[in-house]
Amino acid sequence: MDTAIADPLGVFGRESIAELRKSLRLPQFTLPTIITPAVFYGLFAIALNRAGPDAAAYSLATFGVFAATGPALFGFGAGVAVERENGLIELKRVSPLPAGAYVFAKLVAAGAMAAMALALIYGLALLGGVSLRPEQWSLLVAVHMLSVVPFALLGFAVGMRLGSKGAIAAANALYLGFSILGGLWMPITILPGWMQQIAWATPSFHLGQLALASIGVPPQGAIWLHLLTLIAISAAAAWFAVGGWRRSPA
Repeated sequence: MDTAIADPLGVFGRESIAELRKSLRLPQFTLPTIITPAVFYGLFAIALNRAGPDAAAYSLATFGVFAATGPALFGFGAGVAVERENGLIELKRVSPLPAGAYVFAKLVAAGAMAAMALALIYGLALLGGVSLRPEQWSLLVAVHMLSVVPFALLGFAVGMRLGSKGAIAAANALYLGFSILGGLWMPITILPGWMQQIAWATPSFHLGQLALASIGVPPQGAIWLHLLTLIAISAAAAWFAVGGWRRSPA
C-alpha cells in the first residue's frame, strides 16, 4: 500500500514542514509580514500614543488581528496564484498527496508566520506596560490565532481565481482595506459614516471587536452577531475558493 495513503497524518506533517521551510527561505515575504505589524504597533501604540497602558492594550487587541492578516492573505493569495501558474498545484493534485494536505500545510505556515508577528507585538506590549489577566491573555491569543482562518480562506479564493500579478495586487488592496475599514489602526468612529457601514462587511472589523471584548473593552454590537458574520464571510470565501479549485485543471 502506498505510504502516502497509509499514513495520511505523516503526509500532512511532512507537507506542513516543507511549506514552512519554503516560507522561511523567502525573506522578501516573511520579513515584511512578521516585522511590519510590530513596527506599526511600536510606532502608533507606544511611541506616539501618550494615553498610557490602557491605550496600548486597546491597540494590542486590534494590531494582533492586523498581524494575522498579512501571512494569510499573501501566503494563500499571492503564494497559491504563483504556484498555480507554475503548475505546482496540478502536480500535487495528480500525486498521491491527500487533497487537504496542500491547504492544511499552507494554513500551518500562515499560522506560524502570524505567531512570530504576534510574539513581537506581545513583547512590545509588555515593554509598554500592558497588563492583562491570564484569562484575558488566553482569549486574546485565541482570537488572534483564529483570525488567520477567514483571511486564509479569502486569500485562497483570490489565489485560485486570479493570476499571480492580479493576486498580489488584490492581496495588497485587501491588506490595506481590511486594516483601515476594520478599525485595526484607528477606531472606525473617526471614519466617514459610509465607511463605517462598509466596515460591518469586513472580517477584520468583527475580529477586532472580538479581540477588544476579550480584554474587557465593550464591543460595537453583540458578540453573537460578530461570530455569525464571521462564519458567513468564511463560508462564502470557502465556497468561492472551492469553486476555483474545482475549475483548476487536474
